[in-house]
Amino acid sequence: MKIKVIASGSKGNCTYVECGETRLLIDMGVNYKTVQNALQQDDHILFCTEDHNQLTAIQGVLITHNHNDHIKGLASFVKKTHCKVYVPFGIAEQLQTIIPQENICLLDRLTQIDDVCIELIPTSHDAPHSVGYRLNYEDRSLVYITDTGYINQRYFSKLRNADIYILESNHDERMLMEGPYPYYLKQRVMSDTGHLSNHTAASYLANWIGNHTKYVVLAHLSEHNNTEALAYEETKNTLEEASKKVEIKIAKQHEPLSLLEV
Repeated sequence: MKIKVIASGSKGNCTYVECGETRLLIDMGVNYKTVQNALQQDDHILFCTEDHNQLTAIQGVLITHNHNDHIKGLASFVKKTHCKVYVPFGIAEQLQTIIPQENICLLDRLTQIDDVCIELIPTSHDAPHSVGYRLNYEDRSLVYITDTGYINQRYFSKLRNADIYILESNHDERMLMEGPYPYYLKQRVMSDTGHLSNHTAASYLANWIGNHTKYVVLAHLSEHNNTEALAYEETKNTLEEASKKVEIKIAKQHEPLSLLEV
């Protein structure tokens, strides 16, 4: 399993996942050229060459929800590559206005795409039918969750002991409360349909991480209410207190993360 976070933040989100011969993207909030450039930087991604048509090797895009920073590049990407877009039923209805219906594939709670098992994790955000994903391939797994105010404990058993976690660590609570946002926006961010704070994200990770876990990627950091140092230290300290040892990475808005492989 190979994973590369191409972009993460309020201006656009996209992550590449390669499982054997199966190649997927999670979210498409950036343009085609950004994806192409990010993947061509890495020699370990086999299909990337100077041939611009090589992105047609991507079988599909998984969408977490319909906010613009997660779908604004989708229509153009589908037009250029003709790839499938995999979504729960509720999101499919929303996307029919921007991409052809024949490109939309519905996800059940468990869906098999070639050798990859896709499991839906319901999230809590101010976008209808928002979800996160657990991708299982052979004995490897990825958990991808951003844009949620909380995670219901009923799903914790499905989230434990993944090899890689890409989890939102959106804001530092003190920075948010003392920062420039108007009060109603602060309330929205901190609500059950908002975003995860550094503290909450770190607490979840301490609960979920197991002996298979190799990497944690902190994602969707706020440009105004967080810093990389604050997110990193909160997670590092919380995991050390829980005697959990993993490598912590920070996903960026304008710079692709180095390829991760498990």
